Amino acid sequence: MTSFAFAPPAVPAVPVEGETAAFPVRRILCVGRNYAAHRREMGGDDRDPPFFFAKPADAIVTPGGEVPYPPRTANLHHEIELVVALNGSGADLTPEQALELVYGYAVGVDLTRRDLQNAAKEKGQPWDSGKGFDASAPISAIRRWTGAPPQGRIWISVDGEVRQDATVADMIWNVGEVIAEASKLWRLAPGDLIFTGTPEGVGPIPRGAKVDGEVEGVGRVTFTVS
Repeated sequence: MTSFAFAPPAVPAVPVEGETAAFPVRRILCVGRNYAAHRREMGGDDRDPPFFFAKPADAIVTPGGEVPYPPRTANLHHEIELVVALNGSGADLTPEQALELVYGYAVGVDLTRRDLQNAAKEKGQPWDSGKGFDASAPISAIRRWTGAPPQGRIWISVDGEVRQDATVADMIWNVGEVIAEASKLWRLAPGDLIFTGTPEGVGPIPRGAKVDGEVEGVGRVTFTVS
């Protein structure tokens, strides 16, 4: 039996709607520029293969958790996303095989230190400080799911003002395709979360703001930036 130099950290976990057992998070993969209007908003207009970046598992903020305004930024942005929770494993999958790995869906917000991300882009450096910081992934409870992926409305508001408002069906790469592409880069496993991209309308969140977001039929995420 392995002994540790100190007590290992707790496993990050997301509640499952209507159940007492939580979903243990193994890792978080995120897809960039997966809605056409947002791709144009961020300076592109094509259907390149999905590209991925990561957040640490402990970036998760579960419902009711605190979201502090992060340090070293003056431009914190919201990005509302449909999140896929996986309970199967596989590599080099087809989109049809990929959908068999789905446990359920949640609503997530990819918080971004946009000023740090832009500075990193200009220097050709990694985005980790702009994307993978503490409490950068608020999320709703996971809703178990069978059948076709969600296609409905996705929106977010800041202090009551709707900022992003689109439909999941607007994604350039659909859920099955996103999971399949990820499986060509990593062997996916139970506990993986995939943030599937955000629609147009990303923008700043001031200190003290209340944020509400929803994906139709999946759930709602609400938090205040302290």
